[in-house]
Amino acid sequence: MNKLAGETSPYLRQHRDNPVDWFPWGEEALALAGELERPLFVSIGYSSCHWCHVMAHESFEDEETARYLNAHFVSVKVDREERPDVDAIYMEAVQALSDGRGGWPLSVFTTPDGRPFFGGTYFPDESRHGSPSFRSVLEAVAGAWAARRHELVAQADELTGTVASRLAPPPTGDAPPATRLLDDALQRVSALYDPKHGGIGRAPKFPQAPILELLLRAHLAGRSGAFDMASETLAAMAAGGIYDHLGGGFARYATDRAWQVPHFEKMLYDQAMLARVYLHAWQISGDPELRQVLDETLGYVLRDLRDPAGGVRSSEDADSDGGEGLFYTWTPAELEEVLGREDAAIAAAWYSVTADGNFEGGRSILHREPRRALRRPDEIERIRARLSAARASRTRPAVDDKVLTEWNAMIAAVLAEAGAATATDAWTVAAVEIAEFLLASLRRPDGRWMRSWKDGRAGNLAVAADYAWLVECFTRLGEGTGEARWTDHASVVAHDLVELFSARDGGWYTTGSDAERLVVRPRDTYDGVTPAAGSVAAVALARLGALTGDEGLVDRAAASVAAAGEALATSPLAFPHLVSAALLLDTGAVEVVVGSGADHRLVAAVQERLLPEVVLAWGQPTTSPLWEGRRAHDETHGFVCRAGVCLAPVSDPEALLEAVDAARRGAGPMRSAPPLGAWGLESGGADGAPSNVET
Repeated sequence: MNKLAGETSPYLRQHRDNPVDWFPWGEEALALAGELERPLFVSIGYSSCHWCHVMAHESFEDEETARYLNAHFVSVKVDREERPDVDAIYMEAVQALSDGRGGWPLSVFTTPDGRPFFGGTYFPDESRHGSPSFRSVLEAVAGAWAARRHELVAQADELTGTVASRLAPPPTGDAPPATRLLDDALQRVSALYDPKHGGIGRAPKFPQAPILELLLRAHLAGRSGAFDMASETLAAMAAGGIYDHLGGGFARYATDRAWQVPHFEKMLYDQAMLARVYLHAWQISGDPELRQVLDETLGYVLRDLRDPAGGVRSSEDADSDGGEGLFYTWTPAELEEVLGREDAAIAAAWYSVTADGNFEGGRSILHREPRRALRRPDEIERIRARLSAARASRTRPAVDDKVLTEWNAMIAAVLAEAGAATATDAWTVAAVEIAEFLLASLRRPDGRWMRSWKDGRAGNLAVAADYAWLVECFTRLGEGTGEARWTDHASVVAHDLVELFSARDGGWYTTGSDAERLVVRPRDTYDGVTPAAGSVAAVALARLGALTGDEGLVDRAAASVAAAGEALATSPLAFPHLVSAALLLDTGAVEVVVGSGADHRLVAAVQERLLPEVVLAWGQPTTSPLWEGRRAHDETHGFVCRAGVCLAPVSDPEALLEAVDAARRGAGPMRSAPPLGAWGLESGGADGAPSNVET
């Protein structure tokens, strides 16, 4: 075994028996490279990555290739999910070298101190399709290091500077009003929208949950056509092969335009982000098909990804029994073996299973035609149950069973919101259990959060995204349960987020001021398939600040939006979640307070509706100024406030919702309320320990 044998990451442990002398990322590898004056070969991937497995089988398990690596390089394996900071730096380097192309496995060559000078993604074992073989790449790099080292060092200096500039903050400048940002973003989505199959662009096609959320936000703001684009996309994805029709949940992306052929890995973050979109779309429309997908997606997470210790595991592989998608695909003969001839014919027609198939080896990926016919008749429900039971006997794809703080906080936030909106107590209970696991297992005694956990061991300092999603998670739990402890936890994490990760310009560093110094201190700025840490922080801090009366947090959220400046103005679609933050900050949050003795239907009325600009305080009073003066008869009423001014108290759900709508419009007879006040959070923030290049 190599140096990966003692690691907890399932991805790293997959390589512990390789003949390559792998090291985990850290001082030991860097020190050895310096001592031997050898370049580092840094290989970055994750457990459920299909092409990572392919490269491992072709090259890292090959004795001859391993001997060459061991003789000329110090080889380092990195789990991108545990170390998003390391991944971000080297991904930028590879994209700078390849006109923006990147992906995993990521293969990077660096100087002994970690400065990159060359890299790519997957290299095959033999040259094909214009890609050089991995062995030829190794030989070329080793030869250049021996003969022209000074050139590679100069290239490393230049490339590190390029990475620093690519990770630099966006250009400063005033952003336009939030409504204009929304309109500009909507116009760009419309230009990129696929009217035939839904979604953005052609192939490969990712779900793009933050953009779908922005479409729903645009619909609430009265923009025509926005909900149609969102709902058509949601229906198309749920009908396509990207959705698991037997077990629920979504694959990471589709390789085709029509959502039919996925890479089959299933990531926890996709389940969380898409469950939230389907929840919000259902709240708007009441469409039972959307609710069905929500139920099945969360059902998959709680059934198949829960760790017995209390957290939620990270992902499932695409591969099983040595092939991609074998667990999920079917042939007509397999259907007939399980169902008999008559029901097999019904299933084949419903799920589009044909003799020729639509995947490798004549197998069929289950999908629906037409895409809107998602409601299943009783006979299909029975067939589905029998196929699910039969599929359970197949070799299931491997599970990456590490628990990540960010993704667990994400799914707990969604469960808390969905549990409250649908009155599904089991989801609320699950959200509480996950949050309690995080508190017990991923928070050090000194209060510093860690990023990953497996087999009772927590490791790797948490990054900004972990902290931002914890704020969102704990705030949603406070609103969902009415328990003051969750809002208190949210406030503590929020202030730590500001202290550890703030940049002077209002943006956010990925790593904390107490973290390892890398060749560049990265930032998490632009929204992708998940929102950037800065975008999550902006929304979460704005909502928590309104809920607790902490004006400093609201100011810090506003600084996050301002920091995007000119880039937000010119490319709002690169910041869809941050645009939502800008909308919330422009209008100001609507604060709803329901007294402890009031009819619970008041609480339910607010929770059932999609109200992104509303925060809800109920149950146990907190120290928030929102609770000041709420005594005696006030305990049986609900109050709707905005900017420190409240409408008259109400005692029935219909009147409360009317007051909420009036406050959202800025109308209605307002009266004075206790001041919200600021609780002393200073503006700005510490940049922390300097790194070689700070951006």
